[in-house]
Amino acid sequence: IYLNGIPTVPGTVTLKKDSQNLIGISIGGGAQFCPCLYIVQVFDNTPAALDWTLAAGDEITGVNGKPVKGKTKVEVAEMIQAVQGEVVIQYNKLQADPKQGKSLDIVLKKVKHRLVENMSSGTADALGLSRAILCNDGLVKRLEELEKTAELYKGLMEHTKRLLRAFYELSQTHRAFGDVFSVIGVREPQAAASEAFVKFAEAHRNMEKFGIQLLKTIKPMLHDLNTYLHKAIPDTKLTIRKYLDVKFEYLSYCLKVKEMDDEEYSCIALGDPLYRVSTGNYEYRLILRCRQEARARFAKMRKDVLEKIELLDQKHVQDIVFQLQRFVSGMSRYYDDCYAMLKEADVFPIEVDLSRTMINYSAQSLSYEEEEEEMSRGGEDDAPQTENGAEKLIDDE
Repeated sequence: IYLNGIPTVPGTVTLKKDSQNLIGISIGGGAQFCPCLYIVQVFDNTPAALDWTLAAGDEITGVNGKPVKGKTKVEVAEMIQAVQGEVVIQYNKLQADPKQGKSLDIVLKKVKHRLVENMSSGTADALGLSRAILCNDGLVKRLEELEKTAELYKGLMEHTKRLLRAFYELSQTHRAFGDVFSVIGVREPQAAASEAFVKFAEAHRNMEKFGIQLLKTIKPMLHDLNTYLHKAIPDTKLTIRKYLDVKFEYLSYCLKVKEMDDEEYSCIALGDPLYRVSTGNYEYRLILRCRQEARARFAKMRKDVLEKIELLDQKHVQDIVFQLQRFVSGMSRYYDDCYAMLKEADVFPIEVDLSRTMINYSAQSLSYEEEEEEMSRGGEDDAPQTENGAEKLIDDE
């Protein structure tokens, strides 16, 4: 069926009223300027919204079998209110393609909203742009918190990397100490001293193993922090960007509806009704439908974003606690193991009889050839003796 060139599909819906005797719609058009009455908005969580049959832009043709043609919107609202319990609404479904409503004007309005979103209120006011409809969006604050969290994770990653490098170098130093003391212990002819040096060398080699184990414990932190920083946070930011795009589109349709309302009121005040209104106000009803659908997308996307950010916050709190526990427990275990190992390897003071060492310490300075000759003789004559026949060498680690 075509009415004034507009494709329509007639239908009937029975709606059970709520406790306040409402079905949840607002009505526009009607006498004296518009030949049809139509739905301007379907309110959330009302009988009409839960039924899903009626939508913004649909024409109302009757209430409980009574035609509404020629009536005002106030009279039609009173007809609906007069019915108790259930009300039957006859309608013509608007066959609207939302793409028809997405004009260049809407695209430009989206650009304007996007610009205003990133402006300070002072700048927006100076340019004559209003950001009152935007500045109460709590998601902007949540996005700022997300940026701070990202900076925190970057700092943690850098600190962890530096720490891993430092402990790796420390473990290599322990290994080098172990190698040196091991060589000394193997070459030392005195059994007690040799055993002490070898034991001390083994302690340092074990400390190297403790250091490597610590690295293996802490290193997964980098992978976990990196996943959160470079996957979870960017994914959420992408969702927020999609949400903002839907939000700007919804606000653009809101602004377009307001502009068309203002145009209609101005023309009525001048006594010169608009042609679009007198022919059924199809363009306006199309924008109303587009606004309703954009609002539905906006509400769904906002819900998704809030849920995603909430989950991300929970993961952040739990993850930070887990990572710090892993870090602290790993460090604690490392230090406890090293302390126990050094306590067990408390070999000082080490008694070394210098007369029996591989190197003969002489009171006089000898040439290389003299040293060779002295060592071939065994060094019996000139080796310095102490009262006890040994000299204590005390070294602190």
